[in-house]
Amino acid sequence: MQENTFRVRFWGVRGSLPVSGEQFLRYGGNTPCIEVRCGSEVLLFDAGSGLREAGVALTSEGISAYDLFFTHSHYDHIIGLPYFKPIYNCSTAVRFWSGHLYGRMSTKRMVGEFMRPPWFPVDTDICQSSMDCVDFRPGDTLAPRKGVTIRTMSLNHPGGCVGYRIDWGGRAVALIYDTEHEAGILDPAILEFIAGADLMVYDCTYLESEMSAFRGYGHSTGMHGAKLAQAAGVRRLAMFHHDPSRTDLELAVMEEEVQAFFDGAFAARDRQIIEL
Repeated sequence: MQENTFRVRFWGVRGSLPVSGEQFLRYGGNTPCIEVRCGSEVLLFDAGSGLREAGVALTSEGISAYDLFFTHSHYDHIIGLPYFKPIYNCSTAVRFWSGHLYGRMSTKRMVGEFMRPPWFPVDTDICQSSMDCVDFRPGDTLAPRKGVTIRTMSLNHPGGCVGYRIDWGGRAVALIYDTEHEAGILDPAILEFIAGADLMVYDCTYLESEMSAFRGYGHSTGMHGAKLAQAAGVRRLAMFHHDPSRTDLELAVMEEEVQAFFDGAFAARDRQIIEL
């Protein structure tokens, strides 16, 4: 890995629950997991079903230190955690970060309550890696590794959710999901947060025509993401958190419609790599 490499790899791009079948081959069916590589440092965002494949690949690379950040703890964003190979390896170190439950539940308690019987056959005592947990308040700026700065913000989602902006080496990627927008309004806080980013990953669960039927569900649209990206000078937009019923053909149509408005947009795919 080159020292100046800033890379985003999508291990899971689907929302709500994993899907499989002939209609979901192009964009994939794993739920959220994003790898951000800052030189030799490995940052992971969310522990959806894509985390299993990420763990296998990263272990084969010989990676031994991980920082895993949760946007929130709904099932689709944590279901892969018990299947993350590095937590069972005594030669690895994994640090978990969360802020969406600040003041209500610690990161350690959140992980421990999810990974235990009857939800899983064993609890975290079986894990052999060095595991640490870090709590933060949304709005804090984090410094998980040398030279890596991560800003955080609260997003509009039931139960809370955290958006992340990772700045490293003069480049930036902003992760804005799961979140719901207000019709006709470009949130000034989000515009400031994403300003000038090289890449924004944005919640595109619904189409504009569907939003009125799903108010309060905590999700947005690719077209709204494109409007935010255009207004904030973002270079590229990765549409993310695809509805589990959205087929490859339907996603391709959505992708084309959003690209007609903002040519830097694309629908993210499992295992896709973006170099920044």
